[in-house]
Amino acid sequence: MHTMWKGTISFGLVNIPVKLHAATENKDVKMRQLHKECQSPIKYEKVCPVCDREVEQDEIVKGYEYAKNKFVLIDEDELEELKKENTDKAVEIVDFVSLEEIDPIYFEKSYFLSPNEGGSKAYVLLREALQDTGKIGVAKILIRSKEQLAVIRVYENTLVMETIHYPDEVRATVDVPNVPEKGETVKKELDTAKMLIDQLTSEFDPEKYQDDYRNALLELIEEKKNGEKHIATAKEKKTPDNVTNLMDALQASLDKANKSGGKTTKKKSTAKKSSTAKKSTSKKTSTAKSKTKKNA
Repeated sequence: MHTMWKGTISFGLVNIPVKLHAATENKDVKMRQLHKECQSPIKYEKVCPVCDREVEQDEIVKGYEYAKNKFVLIDEDELEELKKENTDKAVEIVDFVSLEEIDPIYFEKSYFLSPNEGGSKAYVLLREALQDTGKIGVAKILIRSKEQLAVIRVYENTLVMETIHYPDEVRATVDVPNVPEKGETVKKELDTAKMLIDQLTSEFDPEKYQDDYRNALLELIEEKKNGEKHIATAKEKKTPDNVTNLMDALQASLDKANKSGGKTTKKKSTAKKSSTAKKSTSKKTSTAKSKTKKNA
């Protein structure tokens, strides 16, 4: 299992070297967007609308928009310094509370915790202490540039860290529109609803729940793949052959020059013949006139 983070969990004078691993995975069926004409994946480029060109990664900076089109620029060095200040701190458990006190709306993502070198004894100590007291620990940790509030609890003999939202990240219910304050309910309808709930009440068994849509989609994909009727192969982009293009251009230029040169030579030749013919005609006319004068 891939290690995402290494650090130390501390409570009181106890320090536990631990490793962090993702406890869940996203199994959504991901699809690419293709060009209908040639089935090639669509490419998304970072383009500046003002400069009207694609922007390279080294041209991009980060900024916080505090008003429309007004930004506070933050350097990468400043962000790295903030990360370092928080990363160097151990994950300290600041409180122990009961799990029932935290509403599920606060929970975000789960991570498994495993002991790092030399941390097995302290790991077992914390695990057993949490199991015997029925408590969970509340702590803070920096994950992926974000300081997270978290709880540490026991799940199937393994310590689990659950990141949870801060109170200001959970929206107020008063902002939800069209929620009725109180309403008149008919006793018979309420009793029927309670009876239905009792009939459907059972122990929670996660294994009996499946993603029916995902399973159906995977079956459809497999069916189409085996049928080979709906298989699309993306066309590779043609790489221009500079040498061939250059030769074509040179040959075209040469052919054009030859054609142009041939026409010019032909015109010159025709013009020359015409001039010679005129001179010959003029000479003959002059000779004829001379003979006429002599005979007279």
